[in-house]
Amino acid sequence: MLDKTFDPKSVEPRLYAAWEASGAFKPSEDPNAEPFVIVIPPPNVTGSLHIGHALNNTLQDVLTRFHRMRGKAALWLPGTDHAGIATQMVVERQLAAAGNIGRRDLGREAFVDKVWEWKAESGGAITNQLRRLGASCDWSRERFTLDEGLSAAVRKVFVQLYKQNLLYRDKRLVNWDPQFQTAISDLEVEQKEVDGAYWHFAYPLADGVTYQHPVAFDDEGKPTEFETRDYVVVATTRPETMLGDTGVAVHPTDERYKGLVGKFVTLPIVGRRIPIVADDYADPTKGSGAVKITPAHDFNDFGVGKRAGLEAINIFTAEAKLNETVPAEFVGMDRFVARKAIVARAEEEGWLKEIEKTKHMVPHGDRSGVVIEPFLTDQWYVDAKTLAQPALKAVETGDTVFEPKHWEKTYFEWLRNIEPWCVSRQLWWGHRIPAWFGPEGSIFVEETEEEAYAAARAKFGADVVLNRDEDVLDTWFSSALWPFSTLGWPEKTPDVARFYPTSTLVTGFDIIFFWVARMMMMGIHFMGEVPFKQVFINALVRDEKGAKMSKSKGNVMDPLILIDELGCDAVRFTMTAMSGQARDIKLSKQRIEGYRNFGTKLWNASRFAQMNECVRVEGFDPATVQQPINKWIRGETVKTVAEVTKALEAPAFDEAAGALYRFVWNVFCDWYLELAKPILNGDDAAAKAETRATAAWALDVILKLLHPVMPFITEELWDKTAEFGPARDSMLISARWPELPESWIDAEAEAEIGWLVETVGEIRSIRAEMNVPPSAKPGLSIVGAGAETKARLARHRDLLLTLARLDSLREAETAPTGSVPIVMGEATGALAIADFIDLAAEKARLTKEIAGHVGEIEKTNKKLGNPDFLARAKEEVIEENRERLADAEAAKAKLEAALGRLESVG
Repeated sequence: MLDKTFDPKSVEPRLYAAWEASGAFKPSEDPNAEPFVIVIPPPNVTGSLHIGHALNNTLQDVLTRFHRMRGKAALWLPGTDHAGIATQMVVERQLAAAGNIGRRDLGREAFVDKVWEWKAESGGAITNQLRRLGASCDWSRERFTLDEGLSAAVRKVFVQLYKQNLLYRDKRLVNWDPQFQTAISDLEVEQKEVDGAYWHFAYPLADGVTYQHPVAFDDEGKPTEFETRDYVVVATTRPETMLGDTGVAVHPTDERYKGLVGKFVTLPIVGRRIPIVADDYADPTKGSGAVKITPAHDFNDFGVGKRAGLEAINIFTAEAKLNETVPAEFVGMDRFVARKAIVARAEEEGWLKEIEKTKHMVPHGDRSGVVIEPFLTDQWYVDAKTLAQPALKAVETGDTVFEPKHWEKTYFEWLRNIEPWCVSRQLWWGHRIPAWFGPEGSIFVEETEEEAYAAARAKFGADVVLNRDEDVLDTWFSSALWPFSTLGWPEKTPDVARFYPTSTLVTGFDIIFFWVARMMMMGIHFMGEVPFKQVFINALVRDEKGAKMSKSKGNVMDPLILIDELGCDAVRFTMTAMSGQARDIKLSKQRIEGYRNFGTKLWNASRFAQMNECVRVEGFDPATVQQPINKWIRGETVKTVAEVTKALEAPAFDEAAGALYRFVWNVFCDWYLELAKPILNGDDAAAKAETRATAAWALDVILKLLHPVMPFITEELWDKTAEFGPARDSMLISARWPELPESWIDAEAEAEIGWLVETVGEIRSIRAEMNVPPSAKPGLSIVGAGAETKARLARHRDLLLTLARLDSLREAETAPTGSVPIVMGEATGALAIADFIDLAAEKARLTKEIAGHVGEIEKTNKKLGNPDFLARAKEEVIEENRERLADAEAAKAKLEAALGRLESVG
């Protein structure tokens, strides 16, 4: 007999161990089985399971379990990312905490050994946490982006791209993290709003040049007064960068400065003559319309400098201190100390015209927390524009599709405007770049050191000294190869042949450019095929009010704590049910508790079935059932199988979960088991046997359908319900997905039981709306019933009396006074409620509640109709108001209908 309650804490680890030990996570070896493949978005080896991981991996597991049960060779390939900066930071902090020397004192080789030691001891935490989520990955194929196989793939790709002129070394601006002293990607840059200022500096014109600058204007904006100036005013939020200025830009059409284009200013402090150039980047409507240009320390200025032929002078060291290119008094000074010193000097010498306080966005390293500096360095770049063209075409032609489809726009916009991809990082932990520097500026790019020396001997005719590049590759470079390197490429392995291309990628919208697009580029270039046929972009998990979760707000929900408290199945069902198209997930603990109750409902229904001897029968054929309710539940089961299958094929996760919830809670538990009770408690042995077998069969189908979403409770019920009846052929994880014929839908039974369910449901609804006490048993009169309705009333009289809590059921010529009308097909039901409620009080209550909703609707409409509110409010606040309006309108309509019915009572 089933225990009274389901205990997730004891069941989950036991069942997961059994699944893993059974080999169920491995793909079928049947050569005729169609492959279904997902590669996991590799979490950082330093990571812990957060709510985003819980969502993303739940959806992947739902798909994997679904396709596995359909007989496909389902492979969910797991692994972790070496996470260059994050991992290096963790180990450096550990060294510091232990009082050891820093990594630079330790030396590269010894430090990297320390990182591998840390990885061996602590690097498996997240994979164990994924197991707690029920992830049915094939752990025997687990990969790591720095394992030997993936390292070989990375070296081959780098060398091949270089020899195809698709990878090169260049001096360009990068996002530079002064703390880690490395270039970082845009994804690792966090924009923060800070208090700052625009400092307005007057740069004196060289060679005695002056010009007439407008100082007053008429109503049409035409200048009416001028003053003679021998300077140009520029504004900056970073005064320290002025020491690297090599030009001043003005717009070509700006009448104020047309005569100055080609002239020079003298850079204060430095004394350098720098030209005034015309460029569309300068905006005449902002500030003075003149912009200082520092090509080596601003991305926009770098472009202006390229167009105007301006020199790029790097004024910073790797630590963001001023270097030897600046006047001696500033050399070695920290950039922010230099900022204060330059402002003080400007004020003292009189070329500081204004300080304009402002709030502005400043880039920070997401790991280091320090301000990022645009920095001019030699780095390795991939020709992303060339590689992007086939990746664009693949989505345009439908070789790979995005779900939801609107995310294709994000993909297209980035790829159509793509810049060269900086793939080098100044770190020690990562794939070391396979490039060796030789004499005369020569570079040898080869997969091994031996090959590099051989290439050098061929070039110089003798052995020469080579020095390997110190840099490592961007983590995203190795991740871009993930769909094929994890299968064993560049070797021609059976897995590559069978499982590439993969089927579906499930990932977040924030890495469409950084990962999805790059996998597309690399997959098509090296494999000749797209890496996946479908990309499902999962939603962002927010708190219950729609705000983004963050530690500073204190609204973060830890999935592991939720699993401990409410069970894994409840967390998984919540994630699945809320994963609708094009909307974020507003997660609350109450919602998860609701789905835990859903699991409890299923458990209790199984106990009820077991207590009533609803046991599987060998050879039972649902096609042969005779009882209307059994024909009805058979048909409802067929429709649910079709609905869930179609939804998961799409995938439309919320639709699958919604269909499951309605069928299990409403159809099977609330109606079928209730309708079956008279038969189960009756004397008709044949009807009882058929109903027991049908209930057991329907419950089996439920367990199969629900298993991908709620694997633990379904597997436990699958096992426990087999204690009676024939033995199971396999664990539920390996059972076949149900396929049921449409011919099992019986229209007559559907109409009959549908009528009964609708009638009882309508009576219950009216009782609730009118505040009829639960203990009250009103009478129901039927007016105008035809032959079929009369027959149904006769057949289901006892069920109607019991389920609707009625005192009597009779036919009548007219509806009695004090009754509420109910539509019953061609007939009208009249529920006599006047004796059980205070009509006047109920009308007053409903009128008051309607008025409350009217007020809420007016207030919310006013707010949503205010352009100022829509412009200033956060998106989640606007969405919350829209939902409030929809809820209020629906509640008002329902109450008005109830009031209308009461008016008919008298």
